[in-house]
Amino acid sequence: MTTRRVVVGVDGSLLAVRALDRAAEEAALRGAALEIGYAVPDPDVAGPVLQTAVSRARTRQPGLEVTAVPLTGDPAHALAERGRDAALTVVGSRGFGGFAGLLLGSVSLRLAAYTESPLLVVRREDAPPAEHGEVLLGIESDADADASAYAFEEAERRHARLRIVHAWTYRYSAPDALVPVPATSVQDDINRQAAAEEAVPAFAVAGLREKHPRVGIETRTVRSGPVHALLNATRTADVAVIASHRRRGRHGLQLGHVTRALLHHAHCSVVVVPSITEES
Repeated sequence: MTTRRVVVGVDGSLLAVRALDRAAEEAALRGAALEIGYAVPDPDVAGPVLQTAVSRARTRQPGLEVTAVPLTGDPAHALAERGRDAALTVVGSRGFGGFAGLLLGSVSLRLAAYTESPLLVVRREDAPPAEHGEVLLGIESDADADASAYAFEEAERRHARLRIVHAWTYRYSAPDALVPVPATSVQDDINRQAAAEEAVPAFAVAGLREKHPRVGIETRTVRSGPVHALLNATRTADVAVIASHRRRGRHGLQLGHVTRALLHHAHCSVVVVPSITEES
């Protein structure tokens, strides 16, 4: 019996079926067990939905170890707790029933903020897996190490290429004194920052390139807002991977605007990889 698990939340909706299929595929790729959860006030109500989900997963992935777990309480908290030590947790971006309004009702946003393991949110607009053969990694700096490692592993699992996008914007710092600054000086500053930003992706993933030599990589540094750059890049990706930085013990949703934008508007599925630091 494998100790690795992929956890998926279902609710009987059409998109939840797509999430279930994707979760079964992810479990098979990893040699992991699949655990199907459904959160409703009365666990007895979950039976028919869970039985149907288990049957579908076993039919689509013969030999896959599949279990069903009725969950109680708040759906986001219940699924986050169930997936705490999972290799991956999977949900659809919208639904009804126990996981009603994923995104529209903020459940998936809260799940992304609570989860301590990678979370895959399957979008309604998601293309069939492996249609493009590309994994997209949005990277800000080497602080995104966990997300970078996940993206390399995902590309290797799927025999896909990895496209790394690093976006940056120039922020001009005015001098204390009200002294005119020559335009050439500003341009020189922009050029220096551009050269430094261009090197960010290569340095951030240098060790991973050595560890995964079979993964084909394309790096792109763009002077643009990260939301615009990454949303545009999701048009040709099978899955987008992004880090979510937060502090343990801090209350409230700690999702950055880039993560929120991708969860709402990406053209493919999105994996949020948590990077959790202790509260100082």
